[in-house]
Amino acid sequence: MNTALSWIKAYVPELECSDQEYFDKMTLSGTKVEGYERLDKNLEKIVVGQIEKIERHPDADKLIICQVNIGKETIQIVTGASNVKEGDKVPVVLDGGKVAGGHGGGPLPENGIKIKAGKLRGVPSDGMMCSIEELGSGRDMYPEAPEEGIYIFPENVTVGDDAVALLGLHDTIFEYEVTSNRVDCYSILGIAREAAATFRKPFVPPVVEVKENDEDVNSYVSVEVEDKELCTRYCARVCKNIKIAPSPEWMQRRLAASGIRPINNLVDITNYVMEEYGQPMHAFDLAAVAGNKIIVRRAKDGEEFQTLDGQVRRLDSDMLMICDAEKEIGIAGIMGGENSKITDQVETVLFEAATFNGANIRKSAKRLGLRTDASGKFEKGLDPNNAKAAIDRACQLIQELHCGEVVGGTVDVCAPMKENPSIKFEPEKINKFLGTDIAKEEMLSIFKMLEFEYDEAENTVKAPSFRQDIGCFADIAEEVARFYGYDKIPVSLPSGEATTGKLSFKLRIEEKAREIAEFCGFSQGMCYSFESPKVFDKLMLPEDSEYRKAVKIANPLGEDFSIMRTLPLNGMLTSLATNYNRRNKNVRLYELGNVYLPKQVPIKELPEERMQFTLGMYGEGDFFTMKGVVEEFFDSLGMNGKTVYDPNAGKEYLHPGRQADIIYKDVTVGYLGEVHPEVLDRYDIGTKAYIAVLDMPEIVKFATFDRKYEGIAKYPAVSRDISMVVPKDILVGQIEEMIAQRGGKILESYSLFDIYEGAQIKEGFKSVAYSISFRAKDRTLEEADVSAAMKKILNGLESMGIELRS
Repeated sequence: MNTALSWIKAYVPELECSDQEYFDKMTLSGTKVEGYERLDKNLEKIVVGQIEKIERHPDADKLIICQVNIGKETIQIVTGASNVKEGDKVPVVLDGGKVAGGHGGGPLPENGIKIKAGKLRGVPSDGMMCSIEELGSGRDMYPEAPEEGIYIFPENVTVGDDAVALLGLHDTIFEYEVTSNRVDCYSILGIAREAAATFRKPFVPPVVEVKENDEDVNSYVSVEVEDKELCTRYCARVCKNIKIAPSPEWMQRRLAASGIRPINNLVDITNYVMEEYGQPMHAFDLAAVAGNKIIVRRAKDGEEFQTLDGQVRRLDSDMLMICDAEKEIGIAGIMGGENSKITDQVETVLFEAATFNGANIRKSAKRLGLRTDASGKFEKGLDPNNAKAAIDRACQLIQELHCGEVVGGTVDVCAPMKENPSIKFEPEKINKFLGTDIAKEEMLSIFKMLEFEYDEAENTVKAPSFRQDIGCFADIAEEVARFYGYDKIPVSLPSGEATTGKLSFKLRIEEKAREIAEFCGFSQGMCYSFESPKVFDKLMLPEDSEYRKAVKIANPLGEDFSIMRTLPLNGMLTSLATNYNRRNKNVRLYELGNVYLPKQVPIKELPEERMQFTLGMYGEGDFFTMKGVVEEFFDSLGMNGKTVYDPNAGKEYLHPGRQADIIYKDVTVGYLGEVHPEVLDRYDIGTKAYIAVLDMPEIVKFATFDRKYEGIAKYPAVSRDISMVVPKDILVGQIEEMIAQRGGKILESYSLFDIYEGAQIKEGFKSVAYSISFRAKDRTLEEADVSAAMKKILNGLESMGIELRS
């Protein structure tokens, strides 16, 4: 959104400020200014001069010598311009003055070009006559300027006057960044209203009084709205005896400053009102409207329509059309049709000002690939009350600019309009919310400037219809903060009950998982949640496996990303394979990621998402290395209870003799093992690999960060080593369970330090050796205490078929 400051001042006449002050204060009050540019930048000592005499240059065929009256004196200027004649009034830059640029095109010099008196082919020249380009502008803003040559002023200007002022260049163009919820600020009046409130100056909007004839508009046109959900209001007015001509200079300058090229008075009026009121309008040639009837309806699928830009557009039934009794004549809120466009022969014009469903306009413009200034405003959702005001303003300008005669009355088809809510006015609550101490009267003065209504009896505030962004207490508090001044609000600590910011219990456990994994040499990996159904075959899952029941993606990128993963293994094994094939010798990776387990197939509700802590490695280390990492993790979470490793895990993708379910307090919390050799082949991994998967929701149930301090032992420990011959089918976990069960209160710890199988051990058996430590907290142990405990342990082991080695 661009505006000229002079246009803003037309509605805030008492506004006096520098460009930088306007920039700063408007941005601080919420109307963010992106930047600004002065039109008279680098224009100095430029006046109106009148050419009194022209002579040929004696030494140059293309140069002429002009005697130019600049008011106080007559100076001599040598020029190569071919479009000047005696009596012309032209802009003249005097000796020592500056111009913005030259005829060469391209970016203007940063500091302009300084003009000095000198000689051209031996003839003195005391200044320079200027083209509009040398004044830093162009024919978009000054269409009357010649394409090449000196700018010629009208005859009624005064010689010696400030030429820059006569051209309206003592002005500044401001560029705003307007948020989509502030539809009112997509208009000059909206920006001016904000400026008035920011600088605490009176806002003086244009007074609209339409001088109409005695005819009735209903005898000229009728309007029927078939879809009132997509068109909430449609206003139509008729102007006859239209006279097409250039619009006045002030209108052309304002439009050009907003980036709109002036065309003629009729088109310029619709564009002017769109910028001024933020309400797009359209003008139809009434002679081209069949049956003098407007019908607002949806298009039909497959219809084609030629828009004003000459392109044929393919329509569908979600697009809203403006039609007459026979045909479509415009795409609602986007662009009119070629079949009803305004030509120089137009006699009677039908003006349209309407409000359409913003979301529908946005979607229609996107499907058509046709985004216009009008659609850009309509898509944000306009105020229906603004349509009538805008169309009246357009008719006022038609009459004031002698462009035509306004027919009496307006055709106005309007659905019931929704009013903004009344919001309870609570000054104390606003002050507490903002951390301020603003008086109630000052808040009310701010609301009054913004045209909010205050109901003293009900103690409520209601925003005007053009402020559709105001809907709750926080919105009116924001208005108070904006215009009281964010810079005046003191720094204060938030009040109310609060807790020290920290990670949740679940996230602390995940953080601990990362810490332990990285401490043990693992690097974090991130794997895709989308997978291919072929993964199940690579992992050798049976056809009836529950893991094959996966959530299917509705619009997948391809088959390889068509389902949500139910196991975390594919991503981990793929990463290990990539590292192996790049000849990385020792690789340890971990991932914290979700699996997605549907509650039923086909899907009728969201699947269960379960966080899995997955570890994978190859190279240095084996099954027991991975088991040690798992136990290190459990220990860090305070899971000091008995952990059982059940070798009957039954995982098809793991080695049948080197896998185990991890069971903690009778709950399976995960599994680990060596990857099945056939699965390794399918992933192209040429070495043994090990994985562990821990189900984090189950881990969370048992984890605790509570720790109880125990002092250093006061009494010595007593150790005993035992070496046993154990049947191969007995696991060391069973042995440890028996030691813990029979050791009694004085048992402090036990550790496995040797396993041996060989010729010295009989077939079907293995040698297992443990170191067992005993300690009492209240006394020094005697031999009898230790011997009694060891006897119970040995009796228990013997009952399992275990023999002591002699």
